[in-house]
Amino acid sequence: MKRDWKKIFNQFVFATLLFSLIYLSVRWYLAPAATEVVGIRVKGDYTLMITQCFLGIIAMLLPAQFEKRWHLHFPSTMIFLYVLFLYCAIYLGEVRSFYYKIENWDTILHTFSGGMIATIGFSVICLLNNSQKIPVDLSPAFVALFAFCFALTIGVFWEIYEYTFDGILGLNMQKFMLEDHTQLIGRMALEDTMMDLVVDSLGAAVTSLIGFISLKYKKGWIEKLFIYRSK
Repeated sequence: MKRDWKKIFNQFVFATLLFSLIYLSVRWYLAPAATEVVGIRVKGDYTLMITQCFLGIIAMLLPAQFEKRWHLHFPSTMIFLYVLFLYCAIYLGEVRSFYYKIENWDTILHTFSGGMIATIGFSVICLLNNSQKIPVDLSPAFVALFAFCFALTIGVFWEIYEYTFDGILGLNMQKFMLEDHTQLIGRMALEDTMMDLVVDSLGAAVTSLIGFISLKYKKGWIEKLFIYRSK
Protein backbone atom coordinates (compact mmCIF):
# COMPACT_ATOMS: atom_id res chain seq x y z
CA MET A 1 0.00 0.00 0.00
CA LYS A 2 1.43 3.32 -1.10
CA ARG A 3 1.71 5.88 1.67
CA ASP A 4 0.47 9.41 1.16
CA TRP A 5 3.53 11.26 2.46
CA LYS A 6 1.97 14.67 1.91
CA LYS A 7 -0.99 13.73 4.10
CA ILE A 8 1.33 12.28 6.75
CA PHE A 9 3.36 15.50 6.72
CA ASN A 10 0.18 17.56 7.15
CA GLN A 11 -0.82 15.44 10.15
CA PHE A 12 2.67 15.78 11.62
CA VAL A 13 2.61 19.58 11.34
CA PHE A 14 -0.91 19.81 12.78
CA ALA A 15 0.08 17.63 15.76
CA THR A 16 3.27 19.65 16.26
CA LEU A 17 1.36 22.94 16.40
CA LEU A 18 -1.33 21.49 18.68
CA PHE A 19 1.14 20.04 21.20
CA SER A 20 3.21 23.24 21.02
CA LEU A 21 0.09 25.26 21.82
CA ILE A 22 -0.59 23.16 24.92
CA TYR A 23 3.04 23.20 26.08
CA LEU A 24 3.45 26.94 25.51
CA SER A 25 0.23 27.68 27.41
CA VAL A 26 1.72 25.94 30.45
CA ARG A 27 5.00 27.82 30.00
CA TRP A 28 3.10 31.11 29.71
CA TYR A 29 1.40 30.44 33.05
CA LEU A 30 4.75 29.79 34.75
CA ALA A 31 6.72 32.58 33.08
CA PRO A 32 7.39 35.96 34.74
CA ALA A 33 5.71 39.07 33.37
CA ALA A 34 9.12 40.75 33.07
CA THR A 35 12.74 40.05 33.91
CA GLU A 36 16.15 41.64 33.49
CA VAL A 37 17.86 38.26 33.18
CA VAL A 38 19.06 37.70 29.62
CA GLY A 39 17.78 34.47 28.05
CA ILE A 40 14.71 34.09 30.26
CA ARG A 41 11.45 34.18 28.30
CA VAL A 42 8.62 36.29 29.69
CA LYS A 43 4.86 36.09 29.19
CA GLY A 44 5.04 38.36 26.13
CA ASP A 45 7.35 35.91 24.35
CA TYR A 46 4.99 33.01 24.99
CA THR A 47 1.96 35.11 24.04
CA LEU A 48 3.45 35.58 20.56
CA MET A 49 4.19 31.88 20.14
CA ILE A 50 0.76 30.84 21.45
CA THR A 51 -0.96 33.29 19.10
CA GLN A 52 1.02 32.04 16.12
CA CYS A 53 0.40 28.36 16.91
CA PHE A 54 -3.33 28.99 17.35
CA LEU A 55 -3.57 30.91 14.07
CA GLY A 56 -1.47 28.22 12.37
CA ILE A 57 -3.93 25.53 13.44
CA ILE A 58 -6.82 27.64 12.12
CA ALA A 59 -4.92 28.21 8.87
CA MET A 60 -4.44 24.46 8.40
CA LEU A 61 -8.17 23.87 8.75
CA LEU A 62 -9.18 26.56 6.25
CA PRO A 63 -8.56 24.69 2.94
CA ALA A 64 -10.89 21.84 3.97
CA GLN A 65 -13.55 24.36 4.96
CA PHE A 66 -13.17 26.19 1.64
CA GLU A 67 -13.49 22.89 -0.22
CA LYS A 68 -16.64 22.02 1.71
CA ARG A 69 -18.31 25.43 1.68
CA TRP A 70 -17.33 26.82 -1.73
CA HIS A 71 -16.40 23.56 -3.52
CA LEU A 72 -12.83 24.68 -4.16
CA HIS A 73 -10.16 22.20 -5.19
CA PHE A 74 -6.63 22.73 -3.84
CA PRO A 75 -3.82 20.85 -5.63
CA SER A 76 -1.92 18.57 -3.24
CA THR A 77 1.38 20.26 -4.12
CA MET A 78 -0.05 23.67 -3.20
CA ILE A 79 -1.32 22.31 0.14
CA PHE A 80 2.08 20.75 0.84
CA LEU A 81 3.90 24.03 0.17
CA TYR A 82 1.34 25.90 2.28
CA VAL A 83 1.76 23.55 5.26
CA LEU A 84 5.55 23.54 4.86
CA PHE A 85 5.52 27.34 5.04
CA LEU A 86 3.40 27.28 8.21
CA TYR A 87 5.78 24.79 9.82
CA CYS A 88 8.87 26.83 8.92
CA ALA A 89 7.32 30.17 9.90
CA ILE A 90 5.51 29.22 13.10
CA TYR A 91 7.15 26.19 14.67
CA LEU A 92 10.72 26.62 13.45
CA GLY A 93 10.61 30.41 13.22
CA GLU A 94 8.82 31.39 16.42
CA VAL A 95 8.78 28.35 18.73
CA ARG A 96 12.33 27.17 17.91
CA SER A 97 13.61 30.77 17.46
CA PHE A 98 14.99 30.27 13.94
CA TYR A 99 14.22 33.94 13.26
CA TYR A 100 16.98 34.81 15.73
CA LYS A 101 19.26 31.79 15.35
CA ILE A 102 19.46 31.57 11.55
CA GLU A 103 20.39 34.65 9.59
CA ASN A 104 17.89 35.67 6.89
CA TRP A 105 15.35 33.00 7.92
CA ASP A 106 12.55 35.59 7.81
CA THR A 107 13.81 36.92 4.47
CA ILE A 108 13.76 33.44 2.92
CA LEU A 109 10.21 32.78 4.13
CA HIS A 110 8.88 36.12 2.91
CA THR A 111 10.44 35.57 -0.52
CA PHE A 112 8.78 32.16 -0.67
CA SER A 113 5.41 33.50 0.54
CA GLY A 114 5.49 36.31 -2.03
CA GLY A 115 5.83 33.73 -4.79
CA MET A 116 3.19 31.44 -3.30
CA ILE A 117 0.65 34.25 -2.96
CA ALA A 118 1.34 35.35 -6.53
CA THR A 119 0.42 31.80 -7.59
CA ILE A 120 -2.87 32.22 -5.74
CA GLY A 121 -3.30 35.49 -7.66
CA PHE A 122 -3.32 33.52 -10.92
CA SER A 123 -5.96 31.23 -9.42
CA VAL A 124 -8.13 34.21 -8.44
CA ILE A 125 -8.49 35.06 -12.14
CA CYS A 126 -9.86 31.56 -12.77
CA LEU A 127 -12.17 31.67 -9.75
CA LEU A 128 -13.61 35.06 -10.70
CA ASN A 129 -14.32 33.72 -14.18
CA ASN A 130 -15.64 30.38 -12.83
CA SER A 131 -13.13 28.49 -14.94
CA GLN A 132 -10.36 25.94 -14.44
CA LYS A 133 -8.14 27.82 -16.90
CA ILE A 134 -7.18 31.42 -17.57
CA PRO A 135 -9.67 32.80 -20.12
CA VAL A 136 -7.97 32.92 -23.53
CA ASP A 137 -9.11 36.52 -24.16
CA LEU A 138 -7.05 37.82 -21.21
CA SER A 139 -3.53 39.00 -21.94
CA PRO A 140 -0.85 36.92 -20.16
CA ALA A 141 0.86 40.20 -19.25
CA PHE A 142 -2.32 41.49 -17.58
CA VAL A 143 -2.80 38.25 -15.64
CA ALA A 144 0.84 38.27 -14.49
CA LEU A 145 0.55 41.92 -13.44
CA PHE A 146 -2.62 41.15 -11.48
CA ALA A 147 -0.89 38.25 -9.69
CA PHE A 148 2.06 40.50 -8.81
CA CYS A 149 -0.19 43.26 -7.45
CA PHE A 150 -2.33 40.73 -5.58
CA ALA A 151 0.73 39.32 -3.80
CA LEU A 152 1.98 42.79 -2.85
CA THR A 153 -1.42 43.76 -1.49
CA ILE A 154 -1.56 40.67 0.73
CA GLY A 155 2.00 41.40 1.86
CA VAL A 156 1.01 44.93 2.91
CA PHE A 157 -2.06 43.65 4.78
CA TRP A 158 0.19 41.16 6.60
CA GLU A 159 2.49 43.94 7.78
CA ILE A 160 -0.56 45.93 8.96
CA TYR A 161 -1.71 42.84 10.87
CA GLU A 162 1.72 42.48 12.51
CA TYR A 163 1.88 46.16 13.43
CA THR A 164 -1.66 46.11 14.87
CA PHE A 165 -1.25 43.03 17.06
CA ASP A 166 2.24 44.02 18.16
CA GLY A 167 0.58 47.13 19.62
CA ILE A 168 -2.52 45.44 21.06
CA LEU A 169 -0.87 42.34 22.58
CA GLY A 170 2.66 43.62 23.09
CA LEU A 171 4.14 41.14 20.61
CA ASN A 172 7.27 41.34 18.50
CA MET A 173 6.20 40.03 15.09
CA GLN A 174 7.84 42.97 13.34
CA LYS A 175 11.07 42.21 15.19
CA PHE A 176 11.58 45.75 16.48
CA MET A 177 13.18 44.09 19.52
CA LEU A 178 16.08 41.67 19.76
CA GLU A 179 15.66 38.30 21.47
CA ASP A 180 16.91 39.81 24.74
CA HIS A 181 14.14 42.49 24.50
CA THR A 182 16.50 45.31 23.49
CA GLN A 183 14.40 47.74 21.44
CA LEU A 184 15.81 48.88 18.12
CA ILE A 185 15.52 52.53 17.14
CA GLY A 186 15.39 54.57 13.95
CA ARG A 187 16.15 52.86 10.66
CA MET A 188 17.05 49.57 12.39
CA ALA A 189 13.53 49.29 13.81
CA LEU A 190 12.08 49.62 10.28
CA GLU A 191 14.48 47.19 8.65
CA ASP A 192 12.46 44.01 9.21
CA THR A 193 9.22 45.46 7.83
CA MET A 194 10.83 47.05 4.79
CA MET A 195 12.93 43.98 3.99
CA ASP A 196 9.77 41.84 4.21
CA LEU A 197 8.05 44.04 1.63
CA VAL A 198 11.10 44.09 -0.65
CA VAL A 199 11.49 40.30 -0.73
CA ASP A 200 7.70 39.85 -0.99
CA SER A 201 7.99 41.90 -4.18
CA LEU A 202 10.94 39.86 -5.40
CA GLY A 203 9.23 36.51 -4.85
CA ALA A 204 6.03 37.77 -6.46
CA ALA A 205 7.93 39.18 -9.44
CA VAL A 206 9.76 35.90 -10.13
CA THR A 207 6.55 33.84 -9.89
CA SER A 208 4.63 36.34 -12.04
CA LEU A 209 7.35 36.18 -14.71
CA ILE A 210 7.26 32.38 -14.69
CA GLY A 211 3.46 32.52 -14.88
CA PHE A 212 3.62 34.95 -17.80
CA ILE A 213 5.96 32.65 -19.75
CA SER A 214 3.82 29.64 -18.88
CA LEU A 215 0.63 31.30 -20.15
CA LYS A 216 2.11 33.00 -23.20
CA TYR A 217 3.94 29.96 -24.50
CA LYS A 218 1.48 27.37 -23.10
CA LYS A 219 4.08 25.60 -20.96
CA GLY A 220 1.60 24.48 -18.29
CA TRP A 221 3.93 25.20 -15.36
CA ILE A 222 1.79 27.56 -13.31
CA GLU A 223 -1.50 25.84 -14.12
CA LYS A 224 -0.53 22.79 -12.04
CA LEU A 225 -0.87 24.92 -8.89
CA PHE A 226 -4.22 26.52 -9.74
CA ILE A 227 -7.04 26.49 -7.20
CA TYR A 228 -10.35 25.98 -8.99
CA ARG A 229 -14.01 25.45 -8.21
CA SER A 230 -15.15 21.85 -8.47
CA LYS A 231 -18.08 21.19 -10.77
